[in-house]
Amino acid sequence: METPTTETAVTANHPNPSHSPLVEVLWLFLRLGFTAFGGPAAHIAMMREEVVRKRQWVSSERFVDLIGITNLIPGPSSTELAIYLGYLRAGWLGLLVAGVCFIGPAMLIVLALAWVYVTYGALPQIGWLFYGIQPVVVTIIAQAIWNLGRTVFKGKLSVGLAILVLVCYFLGVNVLILLFGGAALYGLLRLLITRWHKKPPVTSLVVPLLGANLQAIFEPLGSFMRTGAAAPISLGLVFLTFLKLGSVVYGSGYTLLAFLRIDLVQNLHWLTDKQLLDAVSIGQFTPGPVFTTATFIGYVIGGWPAALLATLAMFLPSFVLIALIHPVASRFRQATWTATLLDGVNAAALALMVGVLVQLGQHALMDVLTWAITLLTLVVLLRFKLNSVWLILAGAVIGVLRFWIFGG
Repeated sequence: METPTTETAVTANHPNPSHSPLVEVLWLFLRLGFTAFGGPAAHIAMMREEVVRKRQWVSSERFVDLIGITNLIPGPSSTELAIYLGYLRAGWLGLLVAGVCFIGPAMLIVLALAWVYVTYGALPQIGWLFYGIQPVVVTIIAQAIWNLGRTVFKGKLSVGLAILVLVCYFLGVNVLILLFGGAALYGLLRLLITRWHKKPPVTSLVVPLLGANLQAIFEPLGSFMRTGAAAPISLGLVFLTFLKLGSVVYGSGYTLLAFLRIDLVQNLHWLTDKQLLDAVSIGQFTPGPVFTTATFIGYVIGGWPAALLATLAMFLPSFVLIALIHPVASRFRQATWTATLLDGVNAAALALMVGVLVQLGQHALMDVLTWAITLLTLVVLLRFKLNSVWLILAGAVIGVLRFWIFGG
């Protein structure tokens, strides 16, 4: 097992040479936790600026390799990158401190906003805010899907798989089956197309089998969808639901939407589509991981105990997976079968995001003004590359002005 190292000597760019590596990790990721707006791509860019250019903790090449490794495992990629960097800089304590400091500020902010939402959400003014915010969020998700698609779709095969997954999603096929089944199907077709006559490695079956086992474990969560009844809210079920989400969701917080909607809106009936959109809006508005949407949802359905438990369950797999993957990271990153299955997972995940986008759009785009907000947001995003926080603030202002001027 590789021993964590600082990978650097103190240089002129190092602002506090007297600080221990653990203190450096604490202050850096605590600051990022309060200031890292803009989603995973922005988070990664900020981390690169800090740990490669300013502090020289790792080389640029090593940083890119870490990104690749975190993209191969489920969970929030930018959070896992923070956890990994903390481990490399300050060992096991660094792993814990980096993750907690990056997640903690966002969790506290979201918890405060959730309290306001639950306490005052019935007031008309709160509805005005989300009237303007939700179309902006739909557009931000659409742009993210478009940008991801340019990377994910590497040929006709991945496009065809995405279309098949999208159709199956609208037909009601389970999301886990679509995600892991899509990966297995893509891998099999790639093998056939490239005329690989030898048997695939046994390890190529690991991800599909894992998906099947997870499906068996969490199948009781779907029983409520078949009965149409709302599941009774218990802390144990909250923990299990979000632990599953943190264990199987690949990529960005947008991929999480598909799983949230299936589990919390359709299966358990704990949320409405409007509440899910509100939760995503809060996640976009706050710094740090988008996965802190779990904090907001937890508070809405069960108060602060459920909020804290949902947050713990959502992020716990990331800590565990980074600790487990580090000893074999280099070999895992270079394995051909892993790269092939990941391509299938990414294509399936993107299709699920499209399906959720269509369904959320039906609730957010309700009149001419909301459609206009969406189109204007799209133009601004494409032309000026403005931070999403400012767009969400602008949407909130438009919503308030609309009801202030014209009334309900």
